[in-house]
Amino acid sequence: MDNARLNHATVVYGTVSGKYESSANGTSSTYHYLLIYRSGQIHDVVIGPLKPNTVYYYKCGGPNSTQEFSFRTPPSKFPIKFAVSGDLGTSEWTKSTLEHVSKWDHDVFILPGDLSYANSYQPLWDTFGRLVQPLASKRPWMVTHGNHELEKIPILHHHPFTAYNQRWRMPFEESGSTSNLYYSFNVYGVHIIMLGSYTDFEPGSEQYQWLENNLKKIDRKTTPWVVAVVHAPWYNSNEAHQGEKESVKMKESMETLLYKARVDLVFAGHVHAYERFSRVYQDKFDKCGPVYINIGDGGNLEGLARKYKDPNLEISMFREANFGHGQLVVENATHAHWEWQRNDDEVSVQKDSVWLTSLLADSSCKI
Repeated sequence: MDNARLNHATVVYGTVSGKYESSANGTSSTYHYLLIYRSGQIHDVVIGPLKPNTVYYYKCGGPNSTQEFSFRTPPSKFPIKFAVSGDLGTSEWTKSTLEHVSKWDHDVFILPGDLSYANSYQPLWDTFGRLVQPLASKRPWMVTHGNHELEKIPILHHHPFTAYNQRWRMPFEESGSTSNLYYSFNVYGVHIIMLGSYTDFEPGSEQYQWLENNLKKIDRKTTPWVVAVVHAPWYNSNEAHQGEKESVKMKESMETLLYKARVDLVFAGHVHAYERFSRVYQDKFDKCGPVYINIGDGGNLEGLARKYKDPNLEISMFREANFGHGQLVVENATHAHWEWQRNDDEVSVQKDSVWLTSLLADSSCKI
């Protein structure tokens, strides 16, 4: 192909395959890591406005590009289906998780941090991109960062999140955030807050102030459900990752904000296992608190966190060290269904399932 005929920071798109009625231009950039790596061109293009529940066909680089992709926008009515899995990596377990996710007709994929596990070896970011492209090109992938995105090396590389911020730019500015490390977005009926475990979260910090303002602006008439996503879990009965500042101190700083705002669900990763808690506030059951779900079981090479505390916590409803993904179906303004699907050979096996009632529907939990 004649590269001179391509504008790599251009996307053409339309609702009929091969007919691209719209186009959008964006920016191209590269980044350096240490003295030995320079990325290829990274193109960032924003398209739209788009119609809900519509399949769009698109090409990156202009109409002369050889490969056509397609994606479907989320609907503008219930039900809304979210697939959730964290700590993915690029292992055979990862491939199994993605294969199972691909068989479920979801609207949005949520990833609570730890994407590629490149761990400073930058070509693994490309490997990860190629691995997830079949899914990430078809549905919105909304991610937050984890500890493996830091890639900060004392003396040698001072700036954290170099690759993550360049490669996985999220729509943070649209929610009033000044950082790609935390932001929010709406999918019909659901307000989702993506928080940053590895950036400042203390009272008075930019993220804390942004979260305070974001929670105040939520319109529960249009988004009756509120979901938060972090990487380092605030509740955890696994022996892995106990006592870490990013869990303990962030919980101390922000838990009350989420509780007072009547956040319904909090997803986390980091611990390589699955666990679901009851509605909780300050370490005790509280019917007006969020349900906490740890789902760092996407398939990373580090393996599973198999050791749990014994005896179990009363607030821990289900826990299992296995790889898998979660399926959240928001049926209407008051009810949602959650289930955890375990990877089991060639099939995805439902192991945990629960119906949830929104806090907005509980008159005793009114804000």
